Amino acid sequence: MTSFLDVRIQAVGGGLAAEVGVCQATTIDNYQSLDPAQMLKDIRGCHVLIATHGFNNDRAAGIASLSNWATLLQLPPTAAFVGLLWPGDSIWAHGLDYPDEPKIADEAGALLGPWLDINFAGAASISFASHSLGARVVLATISNMNLPIRRVALMAGAIDDNCLNKEFQPVTENIGEISILASAKDTVLSEMFPLGNFFAGIIAEGHPWWRAAIGHKGPAKPLPANFQAPYEIPDDWSFNHGNYLQIDQPPPAALPLPVDVPPQGSSEPSDGGPGWQEAFTAAFVSTRFR
Repeated sequence: MTSFLDVRIQAVGGGLAAEVGVCQATTIDNYQSLDPAQMLKDIRGCHVLIATHGFNNDRAAGIASLSNWATLLQLPPTAAFVGLLWPGDSIWAHGLDYPDEPKIADEAGALLGPWLDINFAGAASISFASHSLGARVVLATISNMNLPIRRVALMAGAIDDNCLNKEFQPVTENIGEISILASAKDTVLSEMFPLGNFFAGIIAEGHPWWRAAIGHKGPAKPLPANFQAPYEIPDDWSFNHGNYLQIDQPPPAALPLPVDVPPQGSSEPSDGGPGWQEAFTAAFVSTRFR
């Protein structure tokens, strides 16, 4: 069973919970509460990797995608994996409420950061991985923490490409190493992200009108000193937004480590067999985590 931190009120849609919940599950059908004391015992002295999903994922999708992905991670024996569920989905509009979701992501980070400072202080270290708008949840969480962060991996980040040298620049100083996975073939980030930012600029203050996403063509310069290249997935792989975490098929075999981002023109891993993309992202994060 995968351990989770859960800041949702409802299984589908709904707002942010008033406090952080602790649970375990592999699917929504076996979702159950977990004694917080047991989780703290499980992570004490461990190098913890906390991973979260992105926008438009209900609780069931978050559990399934993160549980599947966790089976492909190859973390050292001294590590512990914890999933993070947050209300980044719409109960009524199937993604059309995107302009409101960055606010929810920020509020999730404000709730999680102090909680982790108090409850995960016994861990040997804390690292984060994220998909899509989960990048904002992670960076907002770190901005509300005092504990140092060992590693951060932002996959297909649905957040502005200048976030590391503008909005969240102070956060980078509290992180050991920062990694990114970006794909120029991500149609969600190339088409929908700028459109969502356009409407967010009308509806709420503080949003840019037309900024690229960091998960599309990578981070804007100047890069933080702790940024770890390379990050750009080969165009020939046609890596799209839904390929990083997948829930519609059994997890494939894990890829042998180490795995890093290869040069443009490189062949797909595992001869392009089913699920190879998810195996690649898990192997990449596993390599950068070590």
